[in-house]
Amino acid sequence: MNAVTPLIEVEHLTMRFGGLVAIDDVSFSGRPREITAIIGPNGAGKTTVFNCITGFYKPTVGRLTLRGDRDYLLERMLGHEIGQRARVARTFQNIRLFPAMTVLENLLVAQHNKLMLASGYSVFGLLGLPVYRVAEEAAIALARAWLERIGLLADADRPAGELPYGAQRRLEIARAMCTEPRLLCLDEPAAGLNPRESAELNQLLVSIRDRDGIGVLLIEHDMSVVMNISNHVVVLDYGRKIAEGPPAEVQRDPAVIRAYLGTDEEAIGD
Repeated sequence: MNAVTPLIEVEHLTMRFGGLVAIDDVSFSGRPREITAIIGPNGAGKTTVFNCITGFYKPTVGRLTLRGDRDYLLERMLGHEIGQRARVARTFQNIRLFPAMTVLENLLVAQHNKLMLASGYSVFGLLGLPVYRVAEEAAIALARAWLERIGLLADADRPAGELPYGAQRRLEIARAMCTEPRLLCLDEPAAGLNPRESAELNQLLVSIRDRDGIGVLLIEHDMSVVMNISNHVVVLDYGRKIAEGPPAEVQRDPAVIRAYLGTDEEAIGD
């Protein structure tokens, strides 16, 4: 796959709940090694788009294609298949760590499927066979490497629920990355962060894009995050796409300004 070929392509996505049209014929794409942000006012349909991509909802209409070793038609797959086979990872608006587990254990849980396969679904693990020991050591090494990247290696044995809020956010992203995804979907990762924590988040997401080469889809209300790190921005309003393009271009778009400020074009000014 070259840099021009989309990693994820959303075509004519429509999602209806009874008589309510939550998403109305939305199309966009996200490229590999890029951060694509989906923004819009509250109720614009951003999380519904994520729920369709990650298998929580089955779209009423539309094709969702993820390209990798082959093309995966996400709208035809079950949620667990999207995670395991298509390798799409996701975080949520509300933190979903296992608070009583240690920081390290939270990252090992993310590698459960790989470890179960290596264990022969527990048999090889119970027998202590080398194939399982090697896989277990690799899982621990990957987890510790991510803890070092997010500055939490010293907290490896601490219950995750005791971490500061910003550290929990970073840990959740690291847990998603331990699944070794092709596409990382982040739903408002900067929610509740202070300016210093937002800056740390920016650095982490840029490193995931540039160092790991992962395509990222980002829903975010914090424009300092969106405009500083995104390569491409898609704007939704009332379930429809009203603009897309580079961050600076989208920021100046009159339709975007109207959607956020509720004002007429003539009142925007310079």
